[in-house]
Amino acid sequence: MDSTNPKMFLQDIPTPEPETPFRPRQPYRFSTLCATVENPSQKDQYGSSSVPIYQTATFKGVNGQYDYTRSGNPTRSHLEHHLAKISSATHAFAVSSGMAALDTILRMLKPGDEVIAGDDLYGGTNRILAYLKTHGGVTVHHVDTTKPDTLLPYINPEKTAMVLLESPTNPLLKIVDLARIAADIKERAPNAVIVVDNTMMSPYLQRPLEHGADIVYDSATKYLSGHHDLMAGVITCNRDDLAKQMGFVINAAGNALTPFDCFLLLRGSKTLAIRMDRQQATSMLVAQMLDRLGFKVHYPGLPEHPNRDVHERIADGYGAVLSFTTGDKALSERIVGATRLWGISVSFGCVNSLISMPCVMSHASIDPATRAARGLPEDLIRLCVGIEDPADLLDDLERALLEAGAITLTPGGDSHQCYVRTIPSEGTAISRAVQKLAFNGSAEYTTEHNDDREWFVSAPGKVILFGEHAVVHGVTAVAASVDLRCYAVTTPRHDGKVSVHFIDIDSFTQEWKVDDLPWDAVTPVRVGDFHPDTLDHKLVDAITTRALSPEVLAKPSARQACIAFLYMYMIMAHGGKRPSFNFSARATLPVGAGLGSSASFSACAATALLLLYSRIQLPAQPAPTTDGHVHVSHGGRRAIPPALAEEVNRWAFVSEKILHGNPSGVDNSVSVFGGALSYTRPGFGRKAGMIPIQGFKSLRFLLTDSRVPRNTKQLVAGVAAMKEQEPEFVDGLLSAIQYISDEAQRALADPQLSRQTLLSALSALIDENHGYLVKLGVSHPSLEAIRSKTASPQYALSTKLTGAGGGGCAVTLVPDDLSESSLRELMASLSGDSFVPYLTSVGGSGLGILSPYNQPQLLATPPESPCESEARAGAVESLRDTFAGKATADLTAWADNLGRWLFV
Repeated sequence: MDSTNPKMFLQDIPTPEPETPFRPRQPYRFSTLCATVENPSQKDQYGSSSVPIYQTATFKGVNGQYDYTRSGNPTRSHLEHHLAKISSATHAFAVSSGMAALDTILRMLKPGDEVIAGDDLYGGTNRILAYLKTHGGVTVHHVDTTKPDTLLPYINPEKTAMVLLESPTNPLLKIVDLARIAADIKERAPNAVIVVDNTMMSPYLQRPLEHGADIVYDSATKYLSGHHDLMAGVITCNRDDLAKQMGFVINAAGNALTPFDCFLLLRGSKTLAIRMDRQQATSMLVAQMLDRLGFKVHYPGLPEHPNRDVHERIADGYGAVLSFTTGDKALSERIVGATRLWGISVSFGCVNSLISMPCVMSHASIDPATRAARGLPEDLIRLCVGIEDPADLLDDLERALLEAGAITLTPGGDSHQCYVRTIPSEGTAISRAVQKLAFNGSAEYTTEHNDDREWFVSAPGKVILFGEHAVVHGVTAVAASVDLRCYAVTTPRHDGKVSVHFIDIDSFTQEWKVDDLPWDAVTPVRVGDFHPDTLDHKLVDAITTRALSPEVLAKPSARQACIAFLYMYMIMAHGGKRPSFNFSARATLPVGAGLGSSASFSACAATALLLLYSRIQLPAQPAPTTDGHVHVSHGGRRAIPPALAEEVNRWAFVSEKILHGNPSGVDNSVSVFGGALSYTRPGFGRKAGMIPIQGFKSLRFLLTDSRVPRNTKQLVAGVAAMKEQEPEFVDGLLSAIQYISDEAQRALADPQLSRQTLLSALSALIDENHGYLVKLGVSHPSLEAIRSKTASPQYALSTKLTGAGGGGCAVTLVPDDLSESSLRELMASLSGDSFVPYLTSVGGSGLGILSPYNQPQLLATPPESPCESEARAGAVESLRDTFAGKATADLTAWADNLGRWLFV
């Protein structure tokens, strides 16, 4: 704590009057307040230096200050006065544990109330909130509180009753801007109570009441006591009404702290400041050592720690808890087991240093799927630093890392030896994959262990330029890929479970025990055979009724994605092979906007499963350039052969049937093959099939998401109903759209047509096509508003709906002569109308697979070390972890930089 801080505490011990007017006394600093237990209203009759233990259940007399220790006790009064003094509080309560403190606070809630809480909470907190959600009629929203704006959609002025925060969080040390969130909540829901768990910091380093919190609680078992010889919880607040409610609950429930434990807590709190000074200083040394070795370290004191500036604004120190990942759960277990000074235990805040793995200890009560969704790594190690000699702690940790195989001793550039991080030799997939693929692995990959590596795949979205809706009735559609893509990563689990993480569907996660899936309902498709034209509805029904929980069934998008994934996972199984892995998917294109997000998902899921089941095999690497041979690099383009792409496309179409019922097949075809193509559905008298448009010229389009949800099935059914009722009228419209598609194909494929003529022709065809779609009843006021905006005189651009219409996206042709300033102005204007514009090119590559040939998956790099030239090996993380955490704007560039991609 800054010794110059002039802050006075609400309950302070008297500062003596100045001995001379020329040298006034300053308010006592925190350390002095801690060490001085003084309650002016409760002087001991014998002047004892230490507060006596009033070890009694009852007190004699009538109408006295105390009658029954459950309701009050002098030792506890001294403690609570002391705690209020050092916490900037008017009221303080001492109860039997930190969880008892939280329970007391939560008893203010009633059925129908809503709670907003963080997504990186202590396991016990998560457990009691889950209980209230299930049994108490309380709605709990878990959000990423490190981003204050994420809370805003969940704030309800009438229903939000409480906001529960931690900063730093446990165990990932995420920083939460308590002051800003408190201000946002007070503005939007004035009656909501803001509660902060301050256990990680203690009052010495952070006093949330000073930053807008209404209630603060600590597990006093930790730093306030400091010796792990008692269980206690502390609640502090400044509001009389809240204090009255909590005081009633404590007296009624009888969870107040016992006199003897009050004495122990008073004694421990006197050394709080001096203990934490030592613990913080050593923590910084430990964090710096691990950081130098290349581990991913979570500690607010490190310069690159997210929101470090926020922490420094609201706190007076960095604390004495840190955590780090190794990339391998088994390696983490070996490190924990190899320590000697670091005791293996839950909890923290003790004078003795502790080490633990939260996912198997303090946070084991949170189910694995939820842990994964909240970004809690299974290999995470938490270190709780004590007051031992720093040199001994560093030496013990270093020896444990060495013994576990996490670091190795290597010669440095100056002939000295130094420690460097090593790549784990066993454990999770990333370590095995890196060894096999990155560090002098074989130039050939085999399919024998396809399920033992991480696969990274991607597929583009699509825009239908001409022919949407009509394609269902046999009209040729013209479609092209866009440079917005879906990405997916498979990561081995090796625990007999399969799981999904759909990041764009509210970060949905679900896992299943492989053996518990309804395998008795499966009629597998043998390797080399095609899936039948119709879905296996017996399997679909079995998955729906036996594999999906009511919670999943209540989420339509997640439900259909789960069914499609499990259907392919189960029906592809062969030879007794049932891989255990996680499938994570996300996109840079808007979901549900008519840009083929489901088709690109289907292509990614199909590709990943085909690879895992070894049903497809990537071609061998081309021979390198030698004296007698020249290898021409195409940047991975056309590296995936047509036969492989066709197999993927067949399975992607199966997935699309599950997602949409009666798809045309054009969306998945574009996602797999990329470029531009015309597609005619069979059964309508025209030559059916897909024809690539050769010589397709690069064109720029503005895709504008109306943000209006669509019901594709309903829109398609509506056109079908109109056709049945007015066949001549609708057939005339369909014939006109067919003519437009034919003209567009000729124009796009004509190499002699000038670019200006092409753009003019396409512009006219876009306007004409949109007019027919309006007559089919599939437009929407939002789409017409976009069209009107882009057609205004200052832009004069042609726009049409794309996809199913009824909302979703509009597509605008961007001519070459439109100035960048005008384009930016238009996009800003559309954004101002609450639309979301995307500037994109069309006709790029299709399906992509990150090459498994000698690809160094170095996702992080350790800081420079004295022996960096020899030792810099790279800090390797799971693709899945980094993939899920990347900002959408950075996802494409990050994926491109991972290595060589193979494309259709």
